Amino acid sequence: MEIMISDSVRYIGCNDKNIDLFESQYPVPNGVSYNSYVIIDEKIAVMDTADPRVTDQWLENLEAELKGRTPDYLVVSHMEPDHAGSIRTFLEKYPKTIVVGNAKTFPMMAQFMDAGLFENRKHVVAEGDTLALGEHELTFIMAPMVHWPEVMVEYESTEKILFSADGFGKFGTLDVDEPWIDEARRYYLNIVGKYGASVQALLKKAATLDIEKICPLHGPILTENLGYYINLYDTWSSYKPEEEGVLIVSASIHGNTKRAALRLNEKLQQAGVKTHFIDITRDSMSEAVAQAFYWDKMVCLAATYDGGLFPPMQDFLHHLTAKAYQNRKVAFVENGTWAPQAAKCMKAILEPMKNLEFVEPVVTIKSTLSAENDSQLDTLVDAIK
Repeated sequence: MEIMISDSVRYIGCNDKNIDLFESQYPVPNGVSYNSYVIIDEKIAVMDTADPRVTDQWLENLEAELKGRTPDYLVVSHMEPDHAGSIRTFLEKYPKTIVVGNAKTFPMMAQFMDAGLFENRKHVVAEGDTLALGEHELTFIMAPMVHWPEVMVEYESTEKILFSADGFGKFGTLDVDEPWIDEARRYYLNIVGKYGASVQALLKKAATLDIEKICPLHGPILTENLGYYINLYDTWSSYKPEEEGVLIVSASIHGNTKRAALRLNEKLQQAGVKTHFIDITRDSMSEAVAQAFYWDKMVCLAATYDGGLFPPMQDFLHHLTAKAYQNRKVAFVENGTWAPQAAKCMKAILEPMKNLEFVEPVVTIKSTLSAENDSQLDTLVDAIK
């Protein structure tokens, strides 16, 4: 499919509809795009490559735009293989092209391929350096830990385009008709989420630029209402909730804990509280993580297992800590037939995180929900709503 950016800036990326798990862990039912661009001017700059899964198609797209010319530069924003995985083939095909990266780019590149492919034709850039292509000029902006240490973004001043690397990326191929926000949120919070401070630093740099288009390495080119996307990134990277309400996360072995979770969900809704229910034994882990950051409160209901915590809940909470979960209210409901331990285990996992308020009471269920437990759920609703 043809993606129009401008007469001089062409899209040469590829849709991948056959991938099932991005980074071998995130379900992508609508696939993913590997975005790459080429700037055609007196000098030609190729902006990143693509995943090895689509190398042949990517090269065909590039050649169609080159129309017999040879690229002068390959700009490498990010060395992760879904963007840098075709560099080796590109360098072998175009032996005179200069490779543009920063001081952290090339040591990484040497870990993926023979340094002899680029050692004598590399151009090292630093913060604020520029590269003139003719009418177009790229300015390089370092973005370390968004979300690898070598990441940089590029601003093209003539057409006011920000080539944003993984920033403003989204799951889904470019021909999918779906809202941007849901899959962009899931992408950001699961992949970049740990590095909020680094994203905040990049947003401050971007605020000094006159940007009319954002060209990410995944997902659609953004051309309208850019403030909407930037504000969302500010919210996500500062760990602010998007919505007041309660995420209910259930990890039930035989269904008794889930029944308690659904009862709590019913009580909260009757009290006028917005809720979202996740069965962590069934639902997508990456969606559960995204929802945990979306809501300002969370109740975790889990069974005790082997004297500890039922593994699906344990796995979920470790995912949250890995992504720097913070600034929320959290409550616990545990279940156990003879020695309930789940609440203690859940709290121990989350205690090291910043600015979490643990809401009392902790409700302890002995096998099945009792009338006393039902009353305790009412108390918990009053405490967390």
